[in-house]
Amino acid sequence: MRFVSTRGDTTVSLDAALVNGIAADGGLYVPVELPSFEVRDFEAATTIPEVAATLLRPFFSDSSLLEDLEQILAETFSFPIPTTPLPMRDGNASLLELYHGPTAAFKDVGAGFLAACLGRLEGDAASPLTILVATSGDTGGAVAAAFDKRPGMRVVVLFPEGRVSARQEHQLTCWSNNVLSLSVRGAFDDCQTLVKAALADAGLNSRYRFSSANSINIGRLLPQSTYYAAASLRHLRGAGSKPGFVIPTGNLGNALACIMAREMGLPIGPIVLATNANRTIPEYFSTLNWVPRASVQTLASAMDVGDPSNMERLRNLLGEADVLRECLGVLSVDDAQIEAAIRRDYADFGFATCPHTATATHTFHELDDELRRQHDWILVATAHPAKFETIVEPLIGASVPLPDELAEIMARPSRSVSIDPQLGDLAAAMSGHFG
Repeated sequence: MRFVSTRGDTTVSLDAALVNGIAADGGLYVPVELPSFEVRDFEAATTIPEVAATLLRPFFSDSSLLEDLEQILAETFSFPIPTTPLPMRDGNASLLELYHGPTAAFKDVGAGFLAACLGRLEGDAASPLTILVATSGDTGGAVAAAFDKRPGMRVVVLFPEGRVSARQEHQLTCWSNNVLSLSVRGAFDDCQTLVKAALADAGLNSRYRFSSANSINIGRLLPQSTYYAAASLRHLRGAGSKPGFVIPTGNLGNALACIMAREMGLPIGPIVLATNANRTIPEYFSTLNWVPRASVQTLASAMDVGDPSNMERLRNLLGEADVLRECLGVLSVDDAQIEAAIRRDYADFGFATCPHTATATHTFHELDDELRRQHDWILVATAHPAKFETIVEPLIGASVPLPDELAEIMARPSRSVSIDPQLGDLAAAMSGHFG
């Protein structure tokens, strides 16, 4: 399969798209054409790795990684992704738990897949490949963990200073010397802008051989599509119906992965996006004008994005807002509603939800009554609540046990460098650390 930039017509292989991260013209790589599936194509696939192998094999058709695909998927899906029924009074819903990986966030899937691919493509290269990653909370930790100590790989993590939780910051800053953690005096959008500027700088690119592990890299979206495929197939086999999904979203990567799975023919019903107080997407659907803006800080910090990169892919795939709002729902959830949802979730479910997951549970209750009861729903849980204990625990009046994986990370020493959101500062920090 070939991939093309959202801004041009030159095609590249999957291997090149993975290594490059972003196209030379600044666009994002998308498949020239999505493959099409029938439910019967997955009759022999019962596990997530088996579903993933069927779904992703067409994308790897001309890749040097094709023979390694099953092993790559075994490494990627080395932890469970259960769907847990929820005791809802106003409809049928389950929770897709994406937080059982090494850093307790859904980003572990995409980061692990990308590391498994790039490690095979670039592990023996004469000079290291440098992975740039901007993070609003969880991506950087997942990427750092996935690439930590990998031969031929370096990672630069950029996160907004003072805008992530203490535990999130620790998991961004506690890795080996092949990982440089940079605390950027600005917002997530400043971090993302720095990554794009570095990728476009020919001199820096020549010196450091950049790639990206944000969801601007197609290698993040492909494996994420597979857990939506697997969850929808599992539900269809058990309940006989297509489930709807409510997905917390910031940079739109996780939501786009679900949309791609539906476009490929998987049995997925309505898709509703839950955003926080960063209202760029809801206002686009409402006004039909795309107006990115500076992000605002919220309790759901990993969703604090004012200029979602993957909107470029979504518009390329489906069309502009007049089309998108017919295909998707969207609701903005403010901090007071997040707090109320965390309290209600704990009372109703008997366990805590993180602020991001709470945007999904709140959105479910706000759905039109007919729509909510017409479908079974899968709500996406994106991170473990223990990563946000200073928010969650006072609201529920109880402690949230720390998973073993997070406990191990929190025991490591941490270090970071603070920089202004300027390309020169980024270049100086990399030179000081990597030489």
